[in-house]
Amino acid sequence: MHMSRGSRTAILAVCATALLATSACGDDQPEEATAQQVRLYGTDGNMLNSYPEELQDRANLVDGMKGTTPLTPLPEGFKNRLRSVDSKLTDYLYAAESYDAVVISALAAQLAGSTDPADIAKQIVGVTNGGTRCSTANQCLRLAREGTDIEYRSVSITRAGFTDAGEPATASYATLHFDGRQLNDAKTEFVGAGDDSAASSKKPPAGRRQSGNFTGLASGAPLVIGGLLPKTGDLALAYPPMAAGAELAIKEINAAGGVLGEDVVWIDGDDGTSPAVAKATVARHVGAEVHVIIGAGASGISAAVLEDVVKAGLILFSPSNTAASLTEADDKGLYFRTAPPDSLQGRALADVILRDGPHKIAIVARKDSYGEGLQEVVRAELERAGFGSDTVKLLGYEPGEDAEAAPINFSAGANQIKDFGADAVLIIGFGESAAVIQALADAGVPLAALDG
Repeated sequence: MHMSRGSRTAILAVCATALLATSACGDDQPEEATAQQVRLYGTDGNMLNSYPEELQDRANLVDGMKGTTPLTPLPEGFKNRLRSVDSKLTDYLYAAESYDAVVISALAAQLAGSTDPADIAKQIVGVTNGGTRCSTANQCLRLAREGTDIEYRSVSITRAGFTDAGEPATASYATLHFDGRQLNDAKTEFVGAGDDSAASSKKPPAGRRQSGNFTGLASGAPLVIGGLLPKTGDLALAYPPMAAGAELAIKEINAAGGVLGEDVVWIDGDDGTSPAVAKATVARHVGAEVHVIIGAGASGISAAVLEDVVKAGLILFSPSNTAASLTEADDKGLYFRTAPPDSLQGRALADVILRDGPHKIAIVARKDSYGEGLQEVVRAELERAGFGSDTVKLLGYEPGEDAEAAPINFSAGANQIKDFGADAVLIIGFGESAAVIQALADAGVPLAALDG
C-alpha cells in the first residue's frame, strides 16, 4: 500500500520515540504503532462527479476513494456531441450505452421493416453481430434500408456484439479516482473484460429492403420509443448523461432520415428509482402505444417492471442494468441491455481492491438485485484470491422509497466495520450510499487520505 506524506511523517515520529528503547525501527515496527487507515471503493452507482454533492459540506470524505464503472474511452467528438444537447454535462456514465440502445432499436426496426416489438426483438442481437460493419447512425441506416445485414460498432460496443441473451459479450471498465472532490481523469485506467467468443453466431431474419414510401399500416411507422430513466430517486445523479445519450441518438437518427420513412418519436418517462413510479410510467407508455422502452436505470427497477412490459408485448432495453440475475430473466426474448452484467464488473472491481493489498474487506450493498448481486460476485472473486469469511464482512442496508426524506441509518453497520478492523470498504449503491461514508466517519473509522 502506498503511504501518504502525512502517514510517513507519523511513522517517523513513532520511530524516533521507539529508538530510545529499541535498536531498530522500520518495516518491522508493530502494526499497532499507527492507526489502520481504511480505503474506500465504489462502483458505477456512486463513482460520479455529482456524488460528492450528496455529502454536502463533507464532500472531502470521498477524496482517495476509487472504484470501477463500465466505461470505454469516449472520443472527444462524442463528448462534444453530447454537450451539444446538454451543455451542463459533468459525467458521461452510461451516455454511450444509452445512445447505442436507441440506435440499435432503430436499426432493428428498419431491418425488420416493422415497428412490431416482436419483429424488432428478432433483429436486435443480429444488428451487433456479423454482416457489414458500420459505426454511425447515418451509415448503418443507409445499409439497413437496403436490407443489408449489418454489424453495428459504436462507442460502447467496440469489440464483440451481443450474446444470445441480448447483452454485451465483452466490456471495457474504467478505474476512477476521486481527487479534490471530483474524479481525476488523469488517473483513469481502462481494462477489458469478457470473451469475444461468447457473442451470438445466430443468423437474424433477412432484412427487408425499403422501397418507395415505406410508411403506413404495413410498417406501423413511426417508431415510438419511451424513456424509463431515473429523473428522480436514488439514481437521479446518473440521469443527465443517460438522457443526453438518448436525446443525441434520436436527433442523429432523424437527421439521417428516420426509420421506415418517418422520424422516430421519443416519449419521456421517469422510473423514479422506484417500482411504483416505474410501473406507472410503463402503464402510460403502454397506453401511448410505445414500441420500445429505454430503461430502467436500476436493475431492481427493471426486474420489477419486466413482467408488465412483457405482458404488453413491448421491448425493455436498458443502458445501465448490470445485475447478473437479469441474464436468466423470463423475458420472452424482449429484454436487452447495452450495459455488461456484473459477472464481468465483479472481477475488475476485485482486482482494483486486491492491488492495494488489503487484509480485511467489508462490502456494503443496498438490498436489491444490483447491490446484492454485485456484492456476491465480488465476494466470490475475493474468495478465489484466498479471502475467507474471517477476512470479508458482508453488510447491507435498505435504501427506502425516499432516501432524501428519510436518509438511511448506517451507524450500527459502521461500528461493526470498525470492530471488524477492515482496512478496505467497498460501497455498492447510488446517491443514498453517501450516508454510509458519513456514518463511517462519525464512527471514527480512519478513512484513508488521498495518495501522495
